[in-house]
Amino acid sequence: MITRQAIVIGLGQFGLAVAQSLHRQGVEVLGIDLREERHALTRGHFDVLVADATEEGVIERLKPADRDLCVVAIGDEAREGSIMVTAMLKQAGARLIVARATDDLHARILALVGAHRVVNPERAFGERLAQSLLHEGLLESVPLGEDMEVSEIKLPTAWVGRSLSDLSLPRRARLLVVAVRREQAGHGVALQPSPTDALREGDLLVTVGPKGAAATVVGG
Repeated sequence: MITRQAIVIGLGQFGLAVAQSLHRQGVEVLGIDLREERHALTRGHFDVLVADATEEGVIERLKPADRDLCVVAIGDEAREGSIMVTAMLKQAGARLIVARATDDLHARILALVGAHRVVNPERAFGERLAQSLLHEGLLESVPLGEDMEVSEIKLPTAWVGRSLSDLSLPRRARLLVVAVRREQAGHGVALQPSPTDALREGDLLVTVGPKGAAATVVGG
């Protein structure tokens, strides 16, 4: 099996988390950061190049066109640097560039200079946290395109013992249950949902539906 390869530029908290997660999933990661001390935080799990990615020739030496993924995770203290690096990766033929933005203007510029995908992790986390604080039963919600989302909800007490057929969630809320997460023998397992089986206390439902639909059904 061919090992996928990724470059992560900027090993702050966000970049390091991305690099470590990719490594755990079998991706060959090369991290780049100006700060030599960031190397120790990788615990030797993947290679780190101590370099300034904005300097001439550094990006070319990394051969981004040969990598499956390039992540520009430079922090908000160096917005200009993240824009420069994104443009240089695009010019060097990078196949997939994911860049971290700190605000809407930054995001638009990153997209203009070549980022295939722009993320704002602080905003995304803040929005998910606000949802979970407002709706206790809504554990997680991730956007799926412009107007849909994948959500994980804690089974409301009133639904215990009822079946998905009884609840009629597609008709009532345009909400489709795609998996039921349940504790079995001390382990969490994802089960294919049955329309007739009784739901149990502690079940978690993974749903797909319009934005806000999951929050509505678990308590408005």
